[in-house]
Amino acid sequence: MTRQRLILATRNAGKITELHAILADAGLDLELVGADAYPEVPDTKETGVTFAENALLKAHALARATGLPAVADDSGLCVDVLNGAPGIFSARWSGTHGDDKANLNLLLAQLSDIDDAHRGAHFACAAALALPDGTERVVEGRMEGVLRHAPTGTNGFGYDPILQPEGHEVTCAELTPAEKNAISHRGKAFRALVPVVKELLG
Repeated sequence: MTRQRLILATRNAGKITELHAILADAGLDLELVGADAYPEVPDTKETGVTFAENALLKAHALARATGLPAVADDSGLCVDVLNGAPGIFSARWSGTHGDDKANLNLLLAQLSDIDDAHRGAHFACAAALALPDGTERVVEGRMEGVLRHAPTGTNGFGYDPILQPEGHEVTCAELTPAEKNAISHRGKAFRALVPVVKELLG
């Protein structure tokens, strides 16, 4: 009997490894592949106004194009004093998509006069599962913390060097990948997806 194939809408090998481990821990024997397995399917434009909308857009596009169940996630940093910004614009906050350093520097400059008591923030992640027939489910995960005044640590990416997770004395970029996955917004969202995958694909 062939295993059910599940596509994760990413070209990030780390994300695939993370979700694969979570599904395996839950006893789900699925063949998980990334979007690289379908190079003919173009990336989906993230035109939604919430993490959930963007995750659903990507999951549905991949499920429709391949005829297979697809998972997609969207995540970002939400800063309390900026009313939740950068939010869905986290990856392009400075104007150039994916310029982590410029995004980080701009955010720190915007918050330079904000004292420690008001530097609360959280990483948010929405993970969506879509089936070719249009069935969809979305789950969310959050990692609360505070923002440092300067970046510390070399692990991780994006805003990891300035977010100090609740209950920790170090930033996300100072945690090991395993430590971060255990508490991360994406780890929480992916783990919340397990019962959904069991319900729809188990």
